[in-house]
Amino acid sequence: MMISITILTKNSRQYLETVLNSVQDFAEVIIYDNGSTDDTLEIAKKFKNVKIIIGKFEGFGPTHNIASSHAKHEWVLSLDSDEIVTDEMSLEIKNLQLDENSVYSFSRHNYFNNKFIKWCGWYPDRQIRLYNRTKTQFDDAKVHEAIMLQGMKVIALKAAMIHYSYASISDFLNKMQSYSNLFAEQNRHIKKSSPCKAALHGSFAFFKSYILKRGFLGGYEGFIISAYNGHTSFYKYMKLYEANLKEISNQKS
Repeated sequence: MMISITILTKNSRQYLETVLNSVQDFAEVIIYDNGSTDDTLEIAKKFKNVKIIIGKFEGFGPTHNIASSHAKHEWVLSLDSDEIVTDEMSLEIKNLQLDENSVYSFSRHNYFNNKFIKWCGWYPDRQIRLYNRTKTQFDDAKVHEAIMLQGMKVIALKAAMIHYSYASISDFLNKMQSYSNLFAEQNRHIKKSSPCKAALHGSFAFFKSYILKRGFLGGYEGFIISAYNGHTSFYKYMKLYEANLKEISNQKS
């Protein structure tokens, strides 16, 4: 298929071989790596359709665009290093009559603790990932990035990808640290925060995930995911509060 896959990596060995096996029918896979110290790159080198680019991480949106700039094809399918293209998804893409003024979304089947999670807002979890890079690109958001849709038609495809988002509690903690840092950096000067605001956001995020989005039906996994959502929201706003205070202090000194 004359479509370039782009994947951002850093110490992504856990699922990478399975991911790359799932996209062997695609003409090109761009691995954009920003400092792996495990055997991520050794795994990537096993695949003939893989092109490895080493570069800096500039935030998710900008880095996705840097990766796609190295693609030789106009059409790009953006994947995470823990997202697996199913046979059904690959076949559906192969049979598409691609329209350059359209972007294409897929559902993600998210797994935690080897369970398919249908609660906490994790399902159907539609993601727009297939686009023509000459017509649109990702926005500049450092976290919670999205493909820009102005003037584009969004087409929802039937097939789903498989997403192994978190393998352990440590993965939750690592992502919470990374995402909260990026949120604070992105929103410094733009949003106000306070300990009270952080507590309110954190409490509501847990309530929304566990009650409104029925995380309680997910047993242990539903509780862990909801607690993660609450803690992440709390620390995002606490770090933003800290960043804003630091900036004010720097301006006075």
